[in-house]
Parts: sequence; structure tokens; C-alpha cells
Amino acid sequence: MPQMLAMNATNTPANSPAHRTDLAVAHVLAQLLEKLENSAVPVGAEQYRSVVMHLVEEFRDVDSGAELGKLLDSYPAAAQVYENLNYQHAGLCRSALDASLAAEMAARKAIDLARQPGSPAAPAADGEGSAA
Repeated sequence: MPQMLAMNATNTPANSPAHRTDLAVAHVLAQLLEKLENSAVPVGAEQYRSVVMHLVEEFRDVDSGAELGKLLDSYPAAAQVYENLNYQHAGLCRSALDASLAAEMAARKAIDLARQPGSPAAPAADGEGSAA
């Protein structure tokens, strides 16, 4: 019976730590995901999903740091996956603040223009919208 307990115990081998700094597999998957994202030829959903799921597993096992940051800076699609994985901890930490701010300002400007009287997007004066 003591042998049975030893077999059921979880042992982490010394050569396979819980977190790795080797990003070789993550790099290949990130590069492949980028190619799929930018492909002029339609990509099958299962192929795309498979690459993303493998990348998710790699991101769960790698240490964050400068090397991971370089990888994410080089591959925007992989960076988006990483950011979504870690959203509950850091929000959209890898999204460019300038781009987000510019998008918000453009949206506000469009809304303000649409509210102006006489604008094609403004609501009708009698409270009824035009039929589209």
C-alpha cells in the first residue's frame, strides 16, 4: 500500500519546472498564428483554433519577462491572445494607450456630429427616426 501512495503523489521532475523561460515553441506558434491572421487564403476554423489553443497552453507554462515581451511585441496576434488570457489580472495591458485614446476621441466626435441638427444621422425633430 505505501507504494501505491507514492505512485499517486505528484512529483515534478527537476528538468521540467512548472514555468519555463524557453520560448521556442511559443515563438513558432506565434509566427504561425501571425501567418494565419494575415493569410490572403481563407483558413479553416479548426486549424486556427488549434494554433490558438496550443499557444494558450504555451503561455500558461512560460515565465513573463523581457523575452516574452519581445515575442509579444513582434507578433500582434499572439499579444492579443496573451492579453485576453491575462485580462482578469491586468486588463488590456498590452494595448497601445494612444490607439485606444484616438479611437475613443474619434467615436466621441462621430457621436457629437450625429447629434447636431441637420445631420443625416441625427434623430428626426418629431422623435421618429427615418426608415432605413
